[in-house]
Amino acid sequence: MTYEIEAKYLTKKERRAIPRQAMPEQAANVRNKDFSEVTLGFGLLEAQYEAARCIQCKDPACVAGCPVGIDIPGFLEQIVEGDLNGAINTVWDKTALPAVCGRVCPQEIQCEEVCVVGKKKGRESVGIGNLEMFIADWARDTGVTNQIEIPPSTGKKIAVIGSGPAGITVAGDLAVKGHEVTIYEAFHRAGGVLLYGIPEFRLAKDIVDYEIEQLKALGVKIVCNTVVGRTVDVDELIDEMGYDAVFIGVGAGLPNFLNIPGEDLNGVFSANEYLTRANLMKAFDFPKYDTPIIPGRNVAILGAGNVAMDAARTAVRLGAKSVNIVYRRTREQSPSRHIEIHHAEEEGVQFHFLTSPLEFIGDANGKLVGINCEKMELGEPDEGGRSRPIPTGEHEYIDCDLAIIAIGTSANPLLTRTTENLELNQWGNIEADIKTGKTTKKGVWAGGDITLGQATVILAMGMGRDAANSIDAYLNGEEW
Repeated sequence: MTYEIEAKYLTKKERRAIPRQAMPEQAANVRNKDFSEVTLGFGLLEAQYEAARCIQCKDPACVAGCPVGIDIPGFLEQIVEGDLNGAINTVWDKTALPAVCGRVCPQEIQCEEVCVVGKKKGRESVGIGNLEMFIADWARDTGVTNQIEIPPSTGKKIAVIGSGPAGITVAGDLAVKGHEVTIYEAFHRAGGVLLYGIPEFRLAKDIVDYEIEQLKALGVKIVCNTVVGRTVDVDELIDEMGYDAVFIGVGAGLPNFLNIPGEDLNGVFSANEYLTRANLMKAFDFPKYDTPIIPGRNVAILGAGNVAMDAARTAVRLGAKSVNIVYRRTREQSPSRHIEIHHAEEEGVQFHFLTSPLEFIGDANGKLVGINCEKMELGEPDEGGRSRPIPTGEHEYIDCDLAIIAIGTSANPLLTRTTENLELNQWGNIEADIKTGKTTKKGVWAGGDITLGQATVILAMGMGRDAANSIDAYLNGEEW
């Protein structure tokens, strides 16, 4: 269908005939040589036609499928009508990070998964994530800002530890309620995992910086280079610095390892370290910045989640001759978003499914030269219901001078070890009420990966919103 008529004038029948609008992207053989963003974004007409595919359900499942409850049919119809200012304000009413969420949230297993349009034979769900990205980018490009009115100060002070998705959400929500909020960030720039964990080609740093500036415009203070648990501890924030409440949103930044022979060889990295070096030390702008990172000629990535795809695609852009994903399960069992696997394959990444690493092999100088692996086959389901990979006895050797381990992260104990009366679960994550974020320590809340383990941006934001509401109620006299 061509854009011969404004979308708002289409009949219901014509709307139902509109196919899902493809997101424009850079060609794979162009984008795999630089770090500029893969997706190019919708134009206005494309966005309006895609938004017009929404059938405006009376009981929209997409809203229930969104962890922060965005009025999705509302902002889509505003796009159709050309009321872009109204659309961005509808989105801002529920999220402080629309440009981020539109790019990195797994809409395909949340709002888009339950979209009624996609349930109909031969039709695809409405591209909700792409439209959220469109309206957020429009606001940034045109200079439109959130004009929410801040009430008079309540005199209450809240410390937010960590400037990732959960912390940003808590800070923004409490600031607009009139509370004084200060974020404490360990790194030299605010943004948390959005800044150091996600590559430039998926989420540009200037987008994160823009969202942080919007937060500052609400009156939120940000103190960087402060490691809570070392520079200051939680009790000092409350007892000596006078904070009425504390929210912990430090994420889960301690990398997991395979614990196999050779893991200490020169050339074996965690994905956490590799991506942090690439992002914060600006490997994406080489040779302007001489980043201390091993680019790797033959690279192997152990794992197949979104972080593994980020590491693999970063290695491609840093000039690797070959990049191989090694995963002990199948493609279907991969925890990565399908679009990330698709993009990685387009860019030349090779996949070794049903392959498990046994040992890293080094040369006489202690440098990595390869990985000895064992081929697997699927057996009986494990406790999670997935077929368990079992060894076949067949081996495979993979040449590599750089190996990146991307099998998840755990909670860093720096903060929890210095905080009394804060209960942890068996994995070292903070125990917090799932509905309120309350911990076992009075006046302290937690949310995001530090409570969930490694999860998604939007789930962390949802927990942040619930915690902010609970903190506000507590500050207004609700019993603990």
